[in-house]
Amino acid sequence: MIKTRETDLYLPVKDFLEAQGYVVKSEIGAVDVMAVRRAEKPIIVELKLSFSLKLVNQCVARLKICDDVYMAVAQGKGKRFLKTTKDMAVLCRRLGIGLMTVRLVDSFIQIHCDPGYHPPRKNLKRKKELLREFARRQGDPNDGGQTRFGLITAYRQDALKIALYLRNSGVSKGSLVVKKTGVEKATTMMRDNHYGWFERINTGIYQLTRTGEKAVSESSTIIRKGVIRE
Repeated sequence: MIKTRETDLYLPVKDFLEAQGYVVKSEIGAVDVMAVRRAEKPIIVELKLSFSLKLVNQCVARLKICDDVYMAVAQGKGKRFLKTTKDMAVLCRRLGIGLMTVRLVDSFIQIHCDPGYHPPRKNLKRKKELLREFARRQGDPNDGGQTRFGLITAYRQDALKIALYLRNSGVSKGSLVVKKTGVEKATTMMRDNHYGWFERINTGIYQLTRTGEKAVSESSTIIRKGVIRE
């Protein structure tokens, strides 16, 4: 089995650029590939078999030489490579770098993004959601960097307030739970029963389930910290 080398990327990239009228030469100084077309700005292409931080840094360094820099990577297989390519294209757009992949079996070149800075499109809806969650969450009950499992969100804090009240007070009417806990959507949350903590025993009247009792017990640490007040 013949081992793939970075040099195997060169001819497909060279043919691709020459088909667009460029004169292409390799190993010009520290540059893998340089292409020039008449009086236009030159293009630099760095060749690698796979994505790496080293490749990104290399392309960023080439931006000191010219504006149009591409990274060219051998096309891999599977969903993981497609996901990595998509993520890398986003990074390249932020850095102003172009990205192309080379399918070595038939020399097909795919351009995923061209050089040039593309500022990110702001997601105002997502920003408002984050600010709302920040404002609603009491204290700072999570450890930065932890996995999503077990995170204490503002919604979970409200659910714990309700569960704690029901544990201490027993069967209660929804309107009373709202009044005593300060959770405006308490009745809706108990009805939706997202965590399986609440049980409706009559119209608008709820009690705590065993699952809810267990959740309160397991949340004793944040209760003691005063994040959820008893």
